[in-house]
Amino acid sequence: MDELCEKLEKYLKKSEPSFSEITVLSEGGEKVKDTALRYFSDATHFMEKSEYVNAFAALEYAEGWLDAGVVMGVVAAKDKKKEDY
Repeated sequence: MDELCEKLEKYLKKSEPSFSEITVLSEGGEKVKDTALRYFSDATHFMEKSEYVNAFAALEYAEGWLDAGVVMGVVAAKDKKKEDY
């Protein structure tokens, strides 16, 4: 579990800037932003409770929502560009 914990901590730290700077660009963006932030919050909550598998799953959902929002053009986030997908 130590290896999983270390990887998760690294991934959370690396992902955090994207979630701290989300800009709503158009209709539907607020829902995408809210959902992504809720999943990111869940990930940190599970991490604090040492529920690493749940934390990782929540972080993957958060990333998925954010990436989808960027691709659809409804949100913008630091270090994420639509043309990169």
